[in-house]
Amino acid sequence: MNYDTKAVEEMKIWLLRQKQTTHWKTTKATLSACYALLSKGYNLLTDQKPLSVKLGDKPIEKLRKVTPEAGTGYVKTSFAAAEIAPELAKISVENQNNGIAWGAAYWQYFEQLDKITAAKTDVQIKKQLFLKMKTEKGSVLRTISEKDPIAVGDEVVVRIEITTRRNMEYVHLKDLRASAFEPVTTISGYKWQDGLGYYSEVKDAAMNFFIGYLPKGSYVFEYSLRATHSGQFSNGITTMQCMYAPEFTTQSEGIRIKVEQ
Repeated sequence: MNYDTKAVEEMKIWLLRQKQTTHWKTTKATLSACYALLSKGYNLLTDQKPLSVKLGDKPIEKLRKVTPEAGTGYVKTSFAAAEIAPELAKISVENQNNGIAWGAAYWQYFEQLDKITAAKTDVQIKKQLFLKMKTEKGSVLRTISEKDPIAVGDEVVVRIEITTRRNMEYVHLKDLRASAFEPVTTISGYKWQDGLGYYSEVKDAAMNFFIGYLPKGSYVFEYSLRATHSGQFSNGITTMQCMYAPEFTTQSEGIRIKVEQ
């Protein structure tokens, strides 16, 4: 039987890429996917060459003792702050096998929350705060400014806009809030909004949203807070991460607020 080998390999890549942020629903689906990967195209089980990873001009094996996981070849290592040099920022990867390989690199550091900038990834988060004002025409949202500042007792609406370019499952959205705010609703529970189901959890310093399935597209989350203290505060950031693939993560920029007496 003749078939397009290149097309088959590209379909196998698509199948594995989908597995990054989603899961195969049943044991039968998992078995079918594994059968398709192993029985068609290049034989992935014959690929035994390790992935070549260089940090700067040095192979990772010279910097760390790494032992690939049997079967998958998975390797993970970390470096302390004192070990990190500017040349380590240049990472080169060479795959000497016929099959697909991928990885992720990230670094962690401490920074003041209001100085954090928004991440530029395939998932974008925009966080805004609005004053909820009562008028003759009903409740309206106004942008916080010197003309309309936050005062103790005011209701503030948090609006979180999310845009994602791919489907993801098991997503955790965490929104920090300033110590000057208290949530209007303190009851956690499952909600359904605009075709998206999620569980919202109210905590002392943040609001958590657990999303089972997040299709690609744009979504808006809103909830209300009450200003209880005056002063200047850091309102923190909003972070989102796919728990199935932690490398798919993003955050909003930090916000600093002022609450008047």
